[in-house]
Amino acid sequence: MTMKTLWKAAVATLALGCSLAAQAWPERPVRLVVPYAPGGAADALARVVAAELGTRLKQTVFIENKVGAGGTLGAQAVAQAGAEGHTFLYDATAFTVNPSLYAKLPFDYRQDFVPVGLVARVPTLLVVPASSPVRTVADLVQRAKAQPGRLAYASAGKGGAAHLSAELFQQGLGIDLIHVPYKGGAPALTDLAGGQVEFMFSAITASGPLVKAGRLRAIATAFDQRIDSLPQVPTVAESGLPGFSAFEWNGLWAPRGTPAEVVRRLEGELREVLASPTLRAKFAEMGAVPGSGDARAFGAFVTSETAKWARVIQTARLELD
Repeated sequence: MTMKTLWKAAVATLALGCSLAAQAWPERPVRLVVPYAPGGAADALARVVAAELGTRLKQTVFIENKVGAGGTLGAQAVAQAGAEGHTFLYDATAFTVNPSLYAKLPFDYRQDFVPVGLVARVPTLLVVPASSPVRTVADLVQRAKAQPGRLAYASAGKGGAAHLSAELFQQGLGIDLIHVPYKGGAPALTDLAGGQVEFMFSAITASGPLVKAGRLRAIATAFDQRIDSLPQVPTVAESGLPGFSAFEWNGLWAPRGTPAEVVRRLEGELREVLASPTLRAKFAEMGAVPGSGDARAFGAFVTSETAKWARVIQTARLELD
C-alpha cells in the first residue's frame, strides 16, 4: 500500500470519526444561556426553539437566564464555558451593540463566539399615544422641528434597542429629541399610552397588544418591510427616511473552539426547526418572523449590524460602564 493510499485512508477514517461524533452528540442536556429576564420576548422565543430542538435532538434543551449588564453577564458565562459542546448563547440585538457601548468587557464578542444561525426577527413599531394628533412620520418630524430639543421619546433604558432606534431616527432626519429612559419596557409603554412622552420605538411583541387595544397608534414600522398583521402601516423607509431599518432579532452562537461538527449539526437542526409549521405558527402568534438558521449568512448580518450601531453610538457619544 502506497503512502498516498494510506493518507487517503487516514483522512477517510478521521472524517468518519467526526461524522459519528456529530451523530452521537449531544450526550447530555444542552444549555441555552439567555442573558435576559424570564418572560421577555427573547426568553419566550428561546423557549419555543429549545422545546423544538429538544424533540429533534432527543435530548433536553434547557434555558438558563443569566441577567445583568445589558446582556454581557450571560455572554461572558458562555464565553468562559469552554468548548465542551453543550453550552450555547441565545442572544439578541445587544450582541452587535455592546461591543461599542461598553468601554471594557472581559471577553470579545467577535472573537469568542461563532455564529450558528439567525433565529428570529422581531418587527419594531413606531408608536404614539392614541390621543396624539400625530398620524404619520411627517407629522412627528414637523412637530420635532417646530420644537427642537423639546419632543420626548421613551425607551426601556439607555443603550437598549428602543433608545438606539430613536438615535438612528433622529440622526437620519437631523432633528433634536429628548431621551427619557425607563427601567424596562412596560413602564415606558404605560407612560406613553398616558401621554407623558410623545413616541417610542417598541418591538411588536410588547407594543402590538396596546395598538390592538386602541391605547397606542402605530404610525410606522422600523422593519425592512410592512408587517402582515398591520399591512396598512408603512415602513419608516417609505415615510421619508430611505434605508432606515431598526428591528430586534435573536440568534444562536457557540463558544469559540466548539467542535466544528457539533456546530454544523446544531445549525442543521436549527434550520429544520425554523422551517417547521409548528414553530412558524407559534412565532406568528408572537409577532416574530423566523430566521433562516444559516450560519454564514448570520455571520455576515452580525458584522453589518455591528458596524451600523457602532456609527450610531459614536455619533451619539454613548458609553456604559
